[in-house]
Amino acid sequence: MFVRGIPAFMSGSAEPHATLQALESALAQILKSPKDGGVVRLIARRPDVGEREVVEEATLDVQQGLVGDNWKTRGAKSTPHKAPHPLKQVNLMNARVVQAVALTRERWALAGDQLYVDMDLSEANLPVGTRLEIGSAVLEITPPLHLGCGKFAARFGADAIKFVNTPEHRPLRFRGVHTQVIQGGVVREGDRVMVLRTSAP
Repeated sequence: MFVRGIPAFMSGSAEPHATLQALESALAQILKSPKDGGVVRLIARRPDVGEREVVEEATLDVQQGLVGDNWKTRGAKSTPHKAPHPLKQVNLMNARVVQAVALTRERWALAGDQLYVDMDLSEANLPVGTRLEIGSAVLEITPPLHLGCGKFAARFGADAIKFVNTPEHRPLRFRGVHTQVIQGGVVREGDRVMVLRTSAP
């Protein structure tokens, strides 16, 4: 069900940004994120570049990714002919991290990820190949790194990009993680995130 749209012009430049000191203060709470299972806190799709729709539920599809999202139509610069990157279908971000950098829940979706989950997404906890059951769908953690970009810095500030991308924080995947859909299904806000198994990358 559609909840609300977030206008493309919300670059974040006029919004207050979290300071590095405040982000470091949030670190202890972030590191307490559940390891054995989590919860979906917010679902967002991107109908077009710069646009966001926050929804209560979404359909995940092995061919389309999150249905209604522009992953397939937008393509990727790193692939031949700018085809959609098969290992970057659906992005997950730790809800505690995005709350720290965005300051308000209304701005979470500006990060550009589709699923915001209260869960430890670190490499140590969820190595590449780990499969996650969310609702009736199954996702697999993929190898590409998910790093903050210029848009992330513009919306949340220079301190935010520094916080998520410091050498010690990169293995913790504060910016998020890429996945691909292994089994299609429906995901709803409040669904549990269950670790199924790990497989070889």
